[in-house]
Amino acid sequence: MTERTPLRWGILATGGIARLFTKDARLAGLDVAAVGSRSAQSAEAFAAEFGIPRAYGSYQELATDDEVDIVYVATPHPMHFENTMLVLEHGKHALVEKPFTINRREAEQLREAARSRGLLVSEAMWTRYLPHMVRIREIIASGGIGEVRALFADHTQLFGEDPEHRINALSLGGGALLDLGVYPVSFAWDILGAPTSVQAAGRLGSTGADTEVGAVMTHASGAVSTLLTSSRGAGPNTAHILGSAGRIDIDRIWYTSAGFTHYDPTGEVVEQYVSDVPGRGMQLQAIAAEEYVAAGRFDGELITLDDSVAIMGTLDEIRRQIGLRYPGEDA
Repeated sequence: MTERTPLRWGILATGGIARLFTKDARLAGLDVAAVGSRSAQSAEAFAAEFGIPRAYGSYQELATDDEVDIVYVATPHPMHFENTMLVLEHGKHALVEKPFTINRREAEQLREAARSRGLLVSEAMWTRYLPHMVRIREIIASGGIGEVRALFADHTQLFGEDPEHRINALSLGGGALLDLGVYPVSFAWDILGAPTSVQAAGRLGSTGADTEVGAVMTHASGAVSTLLTSSRGAGPNTAHILGSAGRIDIDRIWYTSAGFTHYDPTGEVVEQYVSDVPGRGMQLQAIAAEEYVAAGRFDGELITLDDSVAIMGTLDEIRRQIGLRYPGEDA
């Protein structure tokens, strides 16, 4: 898929991830037409920083702008459902920051709302669109490492213990799993497909949010994935795919634009891949969204709505096993 129709983008929220995305969107020449925030002052400052024509002091105003075709939803994940529904109700396509929602129930409702309206909704799991991931999928599909037997990935960072920080606050969907762990969980799905079993263990911090979570999943082929996430310690942030005829070691930080080494069974290098992406590469998911709309697709391709719903179900199961619930969820 290469043809696309340029869309007029709206940015919903003005936090750090919105800045990173908008910077890459501008780098790629995308039409960023408007930004909305809960604060007019914040929206105006963001618009001035990135040369955006229109700034709104509410999400409602952004959603009703007739000169916006698609909205990047960049709020914390407990707000994704409400914010994306607002966008859909006003006839806009949506690219929704990961994790897609707070749980599977919300994800299912967004899927139904998008499909009933004939609108594109796609999870912004930008890692899947990066060139090194595209090449890794090609190697695996060609049998380059034989039968995939196992996968390991970690996403671990050192955050402070401030209870008001989003990583620690339950009201903001805090915890390592949904904020960081979604990357390795989604990666395991991408390479190995849906898990057939999940075993998880974790630790909860003083606010009730998870600080460490480990999970072992089996998949339909019999392959095993081992995943680790932490908000209290910075680990290697590497990923490894083991096959019967070789392996792939992805450099740190594997979920960003990274290189990798493909080895044969004797340890000889088959391919040394060096990443070369303008910016962080977050624009690639936006370009893909424009291609999907141009092709009349109302779903992602590298990560479908069904994928996003099912991955939220896996995250729900991990949370159930470690005893993590968020405010407002049914008991």
